[in-house]
Amino acid sequence: MSRPLPLADVRILAVEQYGAGPFGSVHLADLGADVIKIEDPRTGGDIGRYVPPYAQDEDSLFFETFNRNKRSISLDISTPAGRRVFEDLVRHADAVYSNLRGDVPGKLGLTYETLRHVNPRIVCCSLSAYGMTGPRAGQPGYDYVLQGLAGWMSLTGEPGGPPAKTGLSLVDFSGGFVAALSLLTGLHAARRDGIGLDCDVSLFDTAISLLTYVGTWHMSAGHVPARTSRSAHPSLVPFQNFPTADGWIVVSCPKEKFWQRLVRAVGLDELTDDERYATFEDRRRNGAELIAALDAVFSTQTTAHWVAVLTAAGVPCGPVNDVEQALQDPQTAARQMVITTEHPALGEIRQPASPVRAGPDRVTHERAPRRHENGAEILRDLLGYDEAERAALTAAGAFG
Repeated sequence: MSRPLPLADVRILAVEQYGAGPFGSVHLADLGADVIKIEDPRTGGDIGRYVPPYAQDEDSLFFETFNRNKRSISLDISTPAGRRVFEDLVRHADAVYSNLRGDVPGKLGLTYETLRHVNPRIVCCSLSAYGMTGPRAGQPGYDYVLQGLAGWMSLTGEPGGPPAKTGLSLVDFSGGFVAALSLLTGLHAARRDGIGLDCDVSLFDTAISLLTYVGTWHMSAGHVPARTSRSAHPSLVPFQNFPTADGWIVVSCPKEKFWQRLVRAVGLDELTDDERYATFEDRRRNGAELIAALDAVFSTQTTAHWVAVLTAAGVPCGPVNDVEQALQDPQTAARQMVITTEHPALGEIRQPASPVRAGPDRVTHERAPRRHENGAEILRDLLGYDEAERAALTAAGAFG
């Protein structure tokens, strides 16, 4: 017997825009949640609709990436009519999810305190740059800014080079995952206790938390983090990129057995008994000589050759792929990590799938909605508004 998708009984009102917020909720939509995007008609809806270079009118490949399997309604919640519709939606929802500046949810009435009278079980999840408290709560912030502020850029890039961001917006995307986790945690508590709550999530908190052991080392042992050449691990050797005859390979030896396998596989058996490399600390202390010896070997053959040799020997490794190679990797296909949707203006869209797996897989995916595409069905089927009521709300400016 087929089972419904895991979140098929969850409805989320998403007052979201751009990347971080929609990235968090798209995984919930993929898992079956009814995610209804509340788009402000005064600004043309989610700004992500207009992100270049692959954009036309109100459609973009950027927007499609973060908003598949959702529904959309244009709603001006600053008007009395729009607010009335919004509160009716809250009565039929499990959560209100937003990614706005930290002080805005309070101003717009998107917090539990302002919505509990409408639905005492509602979960209000806010993802903002700096959170709802602290000296930066009222400031706007974006991934690039957070990567600099949280110390990430000081750790990224080659020694002696300028500060650098990660290749992808990892603060935004990690923040989206944290918000989704917080929202689901809130839903569990609300269903258990019959009382909703607020989730105050921030990109700043997320970025600081991801300093992880580097932060622990610094605060507990006075460690001063520094950039490493060729993306090397800060303490384990060998654990970095190596140039080959035609590209690069990543080799990692976080366990003693991997080190032993590595040197035998590349023909450096004499190093297995070399006291300079006997322990993790010895290899770290004498890392320059060790890396030079490995460089000399890896440069003699292609990346494909060394990947085959090391994989057969059981050494963790992989090629440094470009994006095309990564998306064409056999593992990408085997894990069904590319999905396809059809768009009336943009044509066939192929995009990365969600990595979140629970229960049955979604068989088909729906493209992202056009702005207000689902307005009529939401008003009619979910809220039960008749034609006259919809017309009166339209005239009152509820939908822009």
